[in-house]
This record gives sequence, C-alpha cells and structure tokens, in this order.
Amino acid sequence: MDIMGILIATAVVGIVGILLGLFLGVAGILFKVEVDEKEEAVLEALPGNNCGGCGFAGCSGLAAAIAKGEAAVNACPVGGEAVAAKIAAIMGVEAEESKRMVAYVHCQGDCDKTHRDYDYTGIEDCRMLAFVPNGGPKSCNYGCLGYGSCVQACPFDAIHVENGVAIVDKEACKACGKCIAVCPKNLISLVPYDAPYLVACSSQDRGPVTMKDCSVGCIGCSICVKNCPAEAVKVENFKAVIDPEKCTGCGTCMIKCPKKAIVTH
Repeated sequence: MDIMGILIATAVVGIVGILLGLFLGVAGILFKVEVDEKEEAVLEALPGNNCGGCGFAGCSGLAAAIAKGEAAVNACPVGGEAVAAKIAAIMGVEAEESKRMVAYVHCQGDCDKTHRDYDYTGIEDCRMLAFVPNGGPKSCNYGCLGYGSCVQACPFDAIHVENGVAIVDKEACKACGKCIAVCPKNLISLVPYDAPYLVACSSQDRGPVTMKDCSVGCIGCSICVKNCPAEAVKVENFKAVIDPEKCTGCGTCMIKCPKKAIVTH
C-alpha cells in the first residue's frame, strides 16, 4: 500500500470517529435523563438492603416514590426512626413518629407440646408440605411446621427454628416482611415491638380438637375476654386476639389463660 492510501485510510477513520463522537454527544443531550437530586440523596440515606419490606421493588423504587411525595419519609421499616429523620431533613418535612414493628410467630407448639400423626421424611421446606397428608406431620393443621422456610427467607438472621418452632429475635428483626410472605400457614405477623402480651396460637379449631392436638393451644374459652379490665381481648374463629392499642399490660389475660396460650413478648 502506498503512502497516499495510508493517508486516505487514516483520514477516513478520523472523520468517522469525529462524526461518531458528534452523534453520541448530540444523543446524550437529546436523551439526557434528568436526575432528581432529592431522590439521589434519599437513596443514599436508605440502608440499601433492597428487602421490599416497604412495598416497593427495592430502595431505588422507594427513593423515587418519596421524592415524588408518593411515599412517607418513614416508609423504610429497616432504617427505622434514624433513617426517617435523615430523609425528612432531605425532603424538608417533619418526620412522623413511627412505632417499631417486629415479626412474631403465633405458635408455641414445639415438638414437646404437640402431637404428630406420622413421621415425615422428605424435602425440608414448609412450602412443600402443602402437598403431604394434612399439610404436615403435626396434628394441628394451623401450627408451625418447623422446617425453616422463614429462616431461609430472612435477610437479617432474625429467625431460627428451636425444637420444631420458628422463633423471632425481635432485637434483630427489621420488619421487612419476607418471613410473613413465605410462611404457608400464615402464622407470622407484624406486631408492635413493645407489645407486652401476645397470643401464641393460630388454631381455628374448636376447643376439644385443639386440646387433643396441642397442650398450649388457645381453646377459645373467653376467660381472657371476661377478665380483661381494658376490654382489649376478643375471641375470633375460636382463638383469642389482643388489641395492642387497648392493652394496658396488666397481664391478667396471661395469668387467667388455662392453656398458657398468652405469653409475654
């Protein structure tokens, strides 16, 4: 190849490079996505767990919603009040007081307190037991299966299976709700961190059936209802339910419960 051919090839490459650069520059200006500085600041303040406990796909989704005014500044359950205060300052609003919530497993029917219909051998995943007889080997069809699907789902190592029942460490729990979503028995709910007493049972069977299946199951006898001075307890579907807003923490319901189905939190 002679020198002229080399010069022509170099010129062509150079011109193409210049044109491509101009095209990319113009495209960058035309298709530039404006970034909301508040959204970026909110995202920076969020813990970055992307757990979905706020109801959005991740922290970026929540940050966008907060910046647009579509979500509360205290919507992140993991960050708590400290993060809410930072975000409120970014948004220039007052941080609303929020009550800390934690997950709680409404069952204490461990291997010593419940009866078993049969021995199960198979995949140790609570969700799979929906396909075995009676929904699991325990006689109580409403109790914790104890195979730890919730343990695997928890990103904060806040829940563990002890003697066949899942137990939440409320100090480690961030109320992200992943354990609630994965529990096939719907045994887990969010309760106030400072709730003094909780009903540790989810059975909806009548009393005689529950007594046969579990020694600590709620039998719906209403003794707690009759003795609560604050009228904070009621029986629904054959099990006691405590209203945390009315509960004064006197402990009468726990003391009077003949089956010890009401416990301290």
